[in-house]
Amino acid sequence: MARFFVESGMIKDNYIILDKESDYRHMTKVLRLKEGDKVQISDGEKWEYETEIQSLGDGFAKLRIMDKQAFAREPEIKVSLFQGVPKGSKMELIIQKCVEEGIYEIVPVFMKRSVVLDTGKFNKKIERWQKIADEAVKQCKRGIIPKIQDPMDAKELSNIFDRFDLVLMPYENEDGYSIKDALLENQDAKNIAIIIGPEGGFSDEEAASYIEAGAKSVTLGKTILRTETAGLVALAMTMYQLEL
Repeated sequence: MARFFVESGMIKDNYIILDKESDYRHMTKVLRLKEGDKVQISDGEKWEYETEIQSLGDGFAKLRIMDKQAFAREPEIKVSLFQGVPKGSKMELIIQKCVEEGIYEIVPVFMKRSVVLDTGKFNKKIERWQKIADEAVKQCKRGIIPKIQDPMDAKELSNIFDRFDLVLMPYENEDGYSIKDALLENQDAKNIAIIIGPEGGFSDEEAASYIEAGAKSVTLGKTILRTETAGLVALAMTMYQLEL
C-alpha cells in the first residue's frame, strides 16, 4: 500500500486532503491510483492512517479515514548521526541505509580530514540528501521522515553533547572499551548521538576534544570499518541493544 506524508492541518475529523503537487502526481500518474484505492498516510509526528481515495480533484485528493493508529514502526529511542562529510556519493548510501535502520536525524560535519571540493553547492547536496531520506522512508514505511540537517563544523560539535543522554564515538585507536560496554552501562538512554569520522578518521585534536567533552570512545570490533559502514554498524548495534 502506498504511503504519503501530510501536515497535521490537512487532517480533519473523518477525511484527509493530500494536495502536495509531487505526491498528487505520484499518486495519479505513477501509481495510477483511483477512487476506492487504499492509501496509508502519516502526519510525521505520531499518527498513521489507513484511508480510501474518496475523490480526485484538480491537484488534490480527498481521502476517507478508515483507521487511525499510533506509529507501529518508529523506534522508541532517538539516534542522531553526526557524519564526517565523506567523498563522492558515499553520503547517499549512508543516508539511505541509516534511514531504513531507524535513524532520527543526520548531521553532516566538516572535519579536518573531510575532502569536499564543491562547498559552494552544498545546499543542493542537502536537498538531494533529503529526497533520498524521503524515498527511503516510503520504502520501509516509517512514521517520520528523518531530517538531514544543515552541516556544522567539527569544532562546534562538542558544544551540543549536553542535548544527549549518551554520545558514542567509534574510534580506531580504541581497543579496550566496546560499544556493547557503553550501551550496557547506559540502558536507560533514549536520546543518543553517534559520531563518525570521514575517510582517514578523526584527527587527534578532534578525538581528544570530543572525549574531553563527554563522548564515549568505543570500538566496533577488531577490524577498521569504512566511513560509509561504521555509522550503520554502530546504529544497528545500538538499536539491537536498546530497542529490541
